[in-house]
Amino acid sequence: MPTLDDDHLSAAETTTTTTTTSPWTPVLVEVDELDPQYSGATIQQGESISLEFIMKMIDDFKNEKCIHQRFAYEILLQIKGLLIKLPSLVEIVVSDGNQITVCGDIHGQFYDLINIFEINGFPSDENPYLFNGDFVDRGSFSLEVVLTLFAFKCLYPNSMFLARGNHETRCMNELYGFEYEVYSKLNQSFFDLFAQVFCCLPLAHVINAKILVVHGGLFTKDNVKLSDIREIDRFCEPPQEGIMCELLWSDPHSGLGRGPSPRGVGVSFGSDVTKRFLDDNDLDLVVRSHEVKDEGYEIEHDGKLITIFSAPNYCDQMGNKGAFIRFVAPEMKREIVPFSAVDHPEVMPSAGGFKTEKSPPPTSLCLKQSSSHDRSTQKHRKRCCGGVRHASRRHS
Repeated sequence: MPTLDDDHLSAAETTTTTTTTSPWTPVLVEVDELDPQYSGATIQQGESISLEFIMKMIDDFKNEKCIHQRFAYEILLQIKGLLIKLPSLVEIVVSDGNQITVCGDIHGQFYDLINIFEINGFPSDENPYLFNGDFVDRGSFSLEVVLTLFAFKCLYPNSMFLARGNHETRCMNELYGFEYEVYSKLNQSFFDLFAQVFCCLPLAHVINAKILVVHGGLFTKDNVKLSDIREIDRFCEPPQEGIMCELLWSDPHSGLGRGPSPRGVGVSFGSDVTKRFLDDNDLDLVVRSHEVKDEGYEIEHDGKLITIFSAPNYCDQMGNKGAFIRFVAPEMKREIVPFSAVDHPEVMPSAGGFKTEKSPPPTSLCLKQSSSHDRSTQKHRKRCCGGVRHASRRHS
């Protein structure tokens, strides 16, 4: 079996993968020989990803066909090279008369992702998107989602923007399905490379110097500046506290002040916290995701904070709508577009609990969030999907 690493094809027949997520540490990836009968999307080593390749890959995914390991690797290699050069806080400029679309959690719901594109148009330089984290886990088609988003980022690096969510982390992937999906659709050696790529994702975006977009929320302390976010060394698994952790995990509440998060990590923050942060940084609005909403969105904190969630009928049982937001420059006038779930193949949601040889370290965030996780499939699915409703539908 030939292997691939971060820089070049290798002739070695066997290898052991590393466990580090440092993006500068080579990861050897095992690939099978290309079957002469393979008829799916193809790309040559080092060749730029084309729209034709992406649309062929999407069509294959719709028909439940897997991409060959060699071409999945090529996408990961190219996206890593792009993401590693980006700052932790990316500034987006939308020129007058143009728009950008912001989407929230997708959570492996590939067919709903394609529905977004069919409603709003596929990504292009004329139709930019920002996907605000949690591409993977819970849904059954996480690999299809993340490869599609990564490929579009490679094709349109200045018009497709991707942020890290709390599920773009190794420990969450080990618990909530993505690790198992990578093992079953590609092979075990790819998981370490995905973990590295996730560490390269930016943590936040600012649109036209007025709208901050983060996955989770704000902070346990005042006086956090955009420069503090920009200076975060993000190339790691998230720590259990501090502003990187809070960007990924925090949630708003309807009152004032701060309180402990019901998740056990991050902070719960009120409208006064949002207002002070916006005033301190000369911003108008915070857009975040991270929570299921009945209509796919919720406007809170006197209109200064919007939650957007783009995974309708979450875990195939929540019955919620998804939504996305269009912002049109220069006034950044917003239009929120709700949408319903579409049909997909009858594959059980990857709600977690899949037994693998690996288990997360005892200090990992996912275990801090809930030390009572049962990794049996049945109990874990009940906790991760049905349990969302029990927990005021907040968790994602």
